[in-house]
Amino acid sequence: MAVPRLVGLVDGPASITLVRHGESAGNLADADARSREAEELDLETRDADVELSDQGRDQAAVLARYLADVAEPDRPTLVLTSPYRRAADTASIAVAGSGIDVVVDERLRERDLGLFDGLTGHGIRARYADEAKRRERVGKFYYQPPSGESWADVVLRVRSLLADLRHGFEDARIWMFTHQAVIMSFRYVLEGLSEPDLLEIDRTSNIANASLTTYRRSDEGLELLDFADTSLVDAAAADVTHEAPVTGDAERARA
Repeated sequence: MAVPRLVGLVDGPASITLVRHGESAGNLADADARSREAEELDLETRDADVELSDQGRDQAAVLARYLADVAEPDRPTLVLTSPYRRAADTASIAVAGSGIDVVVDERLRERDLGLFDGLTGHGIRARYADEAKRRERVGKFYYQPPSGESWADVVLRVRSLLADLRHGFEDARIWMFTHQAVIMSFRYVLEGLSEPDLLEIDRTSNIANASLTTYRRSDEGLELLDFADTSLVDAAAADVTHEAPVTGDAERARA
């Protein structure tokens, strides 16, 4: 059941489109580590500097072709991006030649997993058994990894960004290039979801790379139009990619 919303009502942008970054080297390393049941990813780059894979660049190019031909009423007037390289590069490729400025906003960065960064769920359980038990007790939404962020912390960032967009952007069509946990946090805030509802959506959904989640303003406020829509990539030569489903107390090591 939805709860009252503090944002996402009749004020703010005309539309918000949340774009998950293209497939990254981290996504590939995560899939490889899971297939080997390894404790950690074979990846030395810090999370903020993880690059797009070749497939990820192809996915971003699909978005670029769409934006080059899209009708003016659907053309973004403002593009924001996470500073993390995989998201910023997706945005840069997507808007190349369009004349649309890209604004970096650190509130769109990926959730910080702290000491768990680069570990698989197997690695977390093996190296931090007490923390794995604490996460199971506290729950995924409120659990904060050592030196990292909870989902609730990410929600605070999202609320701050939306508050900045409530005034002066009434007719703006905004695209935001970001990450899976951030997109789920937008759903929590804009739709007034409960904790159980959010976790159920997360459990049963995969937000594919280069997918679009779109809200459009109506008389009722910003309403969800599409969630994790892959139709642009589906219609192109690029493959749809996403992480494997996450079960138990595993964390997505890179997203």
